[in-house]
Amino acid sequence: MRPLLTALLLCLSAAAPASAALLAGIDVLQRADFELLRGKRVGVITNHTGADYAGRSTVDLLFAAKKLTLVAIFSPEHGFRGDHRDGDPVGDSKDPATGLPVYSLYGKTRRPTPQMLRGIDVLVFDIQDVGTRAYTYLSTMGMCMEEAAKHGIEFVVLDRPNPLGGEVLEGPVLEAPFDFTGYFPVPVRHGMTPGEMARLHADVKGLKLRLTVVPLQGWTRASLYDETAYPWINPSPNIRGLDAALLYPGFVSLEASPYSVGRGTDSPFLWFGAPDLDAASLVRSLNAAGLEGARFTVEHRTPAADIHAGKACRGVRVDIVDRKAVRSLDILVHAVGALRRSRAVAVAWGGADPASVKTVRNIYRAVLESPAPPREILASFEASWRAFDASRRKYLLY
Repeated sequence: MRPLLTALLLCLSAAAPASAALLAGIDVLQRADFELLRGKRVGVITNHTGADYAGRSTVDLLFAAKKLTLVAIFSPEHGFRGDHRDGDPVGDSKDPATGLPVYSLYGKTRRPTPQMLRGIDVLVFDIQDVGTRAYTYLSTMGMCMEEAAKHGIEFVVLDRPNPLGGEVLEGPVLEAPFDFTGYFPVPVRHGMTPGEMARLHADVKGLKLRLTVVPLQGWTRASLYDETAYPWINPSPNIRGLDAALLYPGFVSLEASPYSVGRGTDSPFLWFGAPDLDAASLVRSLNAAGLEGARFTVEHRTPAADIHAGKACRGVRVDIVDRKAVRSLDILVHAVGALRRSRAVAVAWGGADPASVKTVRNIYRAVLESPAPPREILASFEASWRAFDASRRKYLLY
């Protein structure tokens, strides 16, 4: 028995990345030689972030596996290769490496149709999320789960870490009605992995679904992405690192205003500004507020895209000095409070884009339309996310 056990352990260790502090779901699935999918016809929901520790595409790994048959690929917003701009519709295509159809779930439809699902036994989801409610990858997962339940198709989530960690929550819980950019009753920063969110969604929706989560190994809820040693892949064109992901939960709400958040610059979501912003006064207010984890400086930019494309903007650069301490919603609330005191906010948010407001509607009401001081707004946020934190525990895997 001992030689057999030794050989098995050697086999398992060889299949796993030797230097990885974390194994994502795809690594764990490989280590088990894809046994979970034995004999099944598989459709995979993925994009460029679906890759193992060595950088090998999940599509290529599934296509090469002998125990299963990969028959179709489904892609979310930004497309299969992650190179389409936010909001741009994406058409169907074909993967040149495998010859398989790539069905876009961000074009003519956001749900897989019966024709797309024909002959599929199991849908496998493998996409890196950013840990923020106003981000569409997990919305795609939720809609695919619903269609899988309707058609008696199994659903497997190859779990990945929440890059913002799993302990810190921020912002109020979203209430109905839900839409594609706000699909779950969770806070803005929700602290859940894709697998955990799938468990929540199946329960909240009462889905009759055979759901399996292939869990992470070596991840703790306190870990930010830079502590995992797992290679970073930009999940979308404007989230270009962990700092941008950490500030995104708050700064995405600024897109419901006539302030640029740095799209069309070299560091989106690490800067915000407008042509008529009194940046120097705002920087003084933010630095005086004692906000942990961040420092603020005046920086002028001319974005090449988005709301102020080609216009010289006075703005605020945000430097994260402590990733564990920074809270993007705190920055947002204090920035809006300072703008309101200077009377800039009354004019600014009067011209907000209705579509952007819809994306962050409960933040818009609580922050952008509220006359309350920052401490009261943030206290109401905390009461909301603390109640959610207690209720989410039955869905947590780590």
